[in-house]
Amino acid sequence: MRGYMTGVRACEAAAGGRGYLQVDVVNEENNFPIQDAVVTVQEEDGRVLEELATDNSGQTESVELDTPPLALSLESENTVRPYSVYNLHISAPGYEAVDITGTEVLPGITAIQPVRMRPIVVNTDQMANINIPGHTLYETYPPKIAEAEIKPVTESGEIVLSRVVVPQTIVVHDGVPTDRSAKDYYVPYRDYIKNVACSEIYATWPQATIVANVLAIMSFTLNRVYTEWYRNQGYDFTITSSTAFDHKWIYGRDIFDTISVVVDDIFDSYLSRPDVKQPILTQYCDGVRVSCPNWMTQWGSCALGEQGYSPIEILRSFYGNDMYINTAEQISGIPASFPGTDLTIGSRGSKVRQMQEQLDAIATIYTAIPRIQPDGIYGPATAEAVRTFQSIFGLPQTGVVDFATWYKISHIYVAVTRIAELN
Repeated sequence: MRGYMTGVRACEAAAGGRGYLQVDVVNEENNFPIQDAVVTVQEEDGRVLEELATDNSGQTESVELDTPPLALSLESENTVRPYSVYNLHISAPGYEAVDITGTEVLPGITAIQPVRMRPIVVNTDQMANINIPGHTLYETYPPKIAEAEIKPVTESGEIVLSRVVVPQTIVVHDGVPTDRSAKDYYVPYRDYIKNVACSEIYATWPQATIVANVLAIMSFTLNRVYTEWYRNQGYDFTITSSTAFDHKWIYGRDIFDTISVVVDDIFDSYLSRPDVKQPILTQYCDGVRVSCPNWMTQWGSCALGEQGYSPIEILRSFYGNDMYINTAEQISGIPASFPGTDLTIGSRGSKVRQMQEQLDAIATIYTAIPRIQPDGIYGPATAEAVRTFQSIFGLPQTGVVDFATWYKISHIYVAVTRIAELN
C-alpha cells in the first residue's frame, strides 16, 4: 500500500482540551469559493465566540476551540460526549444565509465544516438550516442487519459490472430503502467516504485504526456499486444513510483532517478474498453496545491500533487471514490516470503538462494559487502552485504531485469546470 501522512499533531492530541475549526464556503451552483462570507461561531447556548471572514479561497482561518479531554474518545466504556458541539451562522451578500447546528470538534484535530450557499434568486430572507445529529459511537442508531459478505452471481444479471470501478458519484438515499419520501443526494465518492468515516469513528484514534475502518467502509460501498444492489431491487440510488442497511451518512456534517488525508491517499482501495471478484461487504459494529461475531468491531479496532497493529493486521484479526487489500481497476470521471510515479521538480512530459493545465484552470477560480504556464516541465513555479493547492485542499504541503494530490487536482478540476455534466 502507498505510504500515507498522518495529519495527527501528536503533541496537540496528547494535551487534549483544545480542537480546531475551519469553515470552507462555496457556491452551491458552481463550486466556486465565496470570499468575504461571515461565519459566526456560537456555543450550544447561543453565546457568540468568534466571527470570521472567508478569504479568496472561501476559507476561514483555523480557530482554536474548547473540547473535552482526548482520553474520552479513546475509552470504549465512556458515556460522556467526547467532542464539543458548536453552532454556525454563515452569511454572504447575494446568498441565502445558512445555519448549522451540531458541528463536532475533537481535541487535537482540525474539523473542516463545508458550507454550500445558494445564490438569492429573488429578494427574500430565506435561510438554509442544517442539523448534524450525534456521532454513531455516542448516540443510539439501529444496528446493521446482517447480510452475506459476498453476493451471489446469477444469470439474471445481478452482477452487472465487469470490473471494480471507483464511481465518480454516489447516490445516497437519506433514509431506509422503502421510504419513498426520503431525499436522494448526489455525493462525490471520496466526500461520501469521508462523511461516513467521520460519522462512525473518532478522528483521534490511531492512524492504523482509521485506515482499517476506511478500507472497510470503502469495500462495503464498492460492493454496493459493483453489485448494483439497490438498482437491482428497483431503486434509483446507490446506498442509503440508514445504519440498519448501510452506513451513517449525514448531510452537511463536518469532516476531520486526519480522516480526510487517509481517504485521499487510499480511495481506490478495497478489501477482497482469493478468487472473489467483487469487493467484500465488510460489515461491522461498535462492539460495546452491539456485538457482531466475525465482523470488525470499531472499539476493538481502536484497541488493536493502540497496540501497534497495522491496518491489514487489524482487519485480519476480525475478518480472517484470507482478507487482502486490492486496488480498483478504474476511477470514473477522471480525465487521466495517475502516471505511476510522483511528479516533482525535474519531471517532464505529457502528464506534467496535463496536471499544469488542470491546476492553472483551478487557479482562475482559487486565485491564491499562482498561475503557471503549462509547458510540460515541472519547475519551481509549478512546485509552488502545487504547494498552495495542497494547503487549500488539506493535503501535506510537499510541492510534489503524489497519488493523492494528482487525483485531488483532477477532482477539483472536474468540480469547477463541470466536466462531469458533459460526460
